[in-house]
Amino acid sequence: MHYVVHRIAAEEWREFREITLEALRDSPGAFNLSHADTAAHPDAYWQQQAAAEAAGQRATLTARDASGTWVGTAGIEPVPDVPDTVCVRSVYVTPAHRGATGPATGLVRATIRHAQDHTDARWLTLGVNESNARALAFYRRLGFEDTGKVIPYVRNPSEKVLILGYPGFRSDPRQPTL
Repeated sequence: MHYVVHRIAAEEWREFREITLEALRDSPGAFNLSHADTAAHPDAYWQQQAAAEAAGQRATLTARDASGTWVGTAGIEPVPDVPDTVCVRSVYVTPAHRGATGPATGLVRATIRHAQDHTDARWLTLGVNESNARALAFYRRLGFEDTGKVIPYVRNPSEKVLILGYPGFRSDPRQPTL
């Protein structure tokens, strides 16, 4: 199947809400947010979030199938406490579109390119719950490597999140490498 990757537009807040809530229902241990808390947000919250994801250094990209249905998302944003670093976040693909022929690889690669083209960050990272072996294997196949950094999982501090880095993200922070 062919997938198209686009950055979301501010007016797509309903679709953004729908796939975010689906992701939190489907894979609750993969995200820092709870479905119940996130579902309680009013429309104005989702409108603000979509507008923020559609402009600036923070961005959400979507994978869409031939009919235009959103089947995956991935985000990128600066890491507030780590200068010169952006992170890939909120990667999700609907169950029917997972696997080798699905959009996950293209979606994450598009997110990396977006970070290269639209940020001056020198480092690209992401965090993966240590128990998510499938996600760890996927990111390692894409070239992410262990950094040796481990942080507690926000929703359950007894679990650990491994921080992976993307070597060669950019040799010069002002010159994107594709």
